[in-house]
Amino acid sequence: MPDYPRGPKLGVDVGQARVGVAICDPDALLATPVRTLKRDAKKNSDIAVLVREAGERGVVQVFVGLPQSMRGTETASTAMARDYAQALAEALDRAGLQVPVRLIDERLTTVSAHRSLREAGLDTRNHRRVVDQVAAVGILQQAIDMQRSLGRDVGASVTFRRSTRSAAPAPNEEQTISEESRPESDSAP
Repeated sequence: MPDYPRGPKLGVDVGQARVGVAICDPDALLATPVRTLKRDAKKNSDIAVLVREAGERGVVQVFVGLPQSMRGTETASTAMARDYAQALAEALDRAGLQVPVRLIDERLTTVSAHRSLREAGLDTRNHRRVVDQVAAVGILQQAIDMQRSLGRDVGASVTFRRSTRSAAPAPNEEQTISEESRPESDSAP
């Protein structure tokens, strides 16, 4: 039996202006686009929509794309994705949803998404409307394919520490994103 959750999963591609969302079927065979959200860094209304989507669709896991340089080093976009994944994990928890959030290497997914859209004949002026969804599909498809191939969970788990005294995190509690050791095959796109 595989060592990862079975059920619908969300894929999330986070950008400065937009957030692409994808979902897979309960058997995690095929990722499909859902929507593109306008990024709202001040009010986090996009995160609220993701929480609602997760609840309504019975999502068992969320994969957020982690953009890194081609050498695998951290960039400003990497930090933004980590912060976003952390905020999403906390919002899911506050909503009472026990949905794990995992970061998955997404090098070249946006480049790949633009190529796919060009090959499909979509005018490059119209890419902006759907490229984030296509990138989210790429992130999610990569994650579910790796899970199926390896028979275990993939990516880095996003967690935060809670006090054992109360159910809500205290304002001064340390929050972390834990990295799990992964074999080389997990880090390659």
